[in-house]
Amino acid sequence: MSNAKGDRRERELVNELDESGFAVMRAPASGSATERELPDVLAGDGGSFYAIEAKSSAGDPIYLTGEEVEALVYFSQNFGAKPRVGIRFDREDWYFFHPGDLYKTDGGNYRVKKETALADGTDFAEFTGQSEKVTLDEVGETDGPDQRVVDVLEAVKRGDMSVEEAAAMLE
Repeated sequence: MSNAKGDRRERELVNELDESGFAVMRAPASGSATERELPDVLAGDGGSFYAIEAKSSAGDPIYLTGEEVEALVYFSQNFGAKPRVGIRFDREDWYFFHPGDLYKTDGGNYRVKKETALADGTDFAEFTGQSEKVTLDEVGETDGPDQRVVDVLEAVKRGDMSVEEAAAMLE
């Protein structure tokens, strides 16, 4: 990712977190302003505090060096924040991963593919507490729609009852 694009994405993440009620700051020139590795973004909402390493890509897998991830975890432990890697692919939302959930390559680096981010990452709404992801396994599989609801809708379709009557029955 080019520095200009990376800077733009980091500012975008800061603005989105701010709009979601987080106190947030971007570490200026993180990684180059000091000999100590700093995360790209620090964010907190009074209950949770995060140190975030932000990465983006047009569609290619995103790679992080082992040193980047180690520095994020080290800083987070000393600061009292939860380490997160924020991933954004073009035309997609931000997705977040705990460093321990990232795929580690044989060379000791880390990789996130777009399909992995979409399937396994924590999306922005869940990360900021605006929604909660629920899987089919957690809900339990059903054999289809509730037959009572289907019968009422069929009755409305045939004209046997009004929409208002159907709504009252289904309350």
